[in-house]
Amino acid sequence: MDLVDQSILSVLHADSRTSLKLLAERVGLSAPSVSERLRRLEERGVIRAFTLDIEPRALGYQLQAIVRIKPLPGQLAAVEQLIRDTPEFCECDKVTGDDCFVARVYVRSIEQLDGVLDRIADKAQTSTAIVKAQTIRRRPPPWNFGG
Repeated sequence: MDLVDQSILSVLHADSRTSLKLLAERVGLSAPSVSERLRRLEERGVIRAFTLDIEPRALGYQLQAIVRIKPLPGQLAAVEQLIRDTPEFCECDKVTGDDCFVARVYVRSIEQLDGVLDRIADKAQTSTAIVKAQTIRRRPPPWNFGG
């Protein structure tokens, strides 16, 4: 990935809705050249999607929690499916260590959080932390390899 590709990623990371014309102007190439580079970045899997960033609080989700989940013996697949089927789980990583899953949950109230956790209580142990502030919002890894 060269400096132009890195510049394209930087502009799109700041605003994925940037028009092709403006993107081309910002990186100093023609629109067809930028279009071709975007196509190659997508083909190589560098760009997976152009996404929408939604503020959960604007939708009434006042609480977010990090939930560590340790399935009971024989319940791994069932717990994984319950997590997938529960819309309040917005992110989940399968991890090594004492827990099998670390998930992010968005809820409107503590009562709703209790309801979400109750769905898996007979199949897993959980440990929950309420998020007070998100110090770093989800961001990509560094792509500036030159320095």
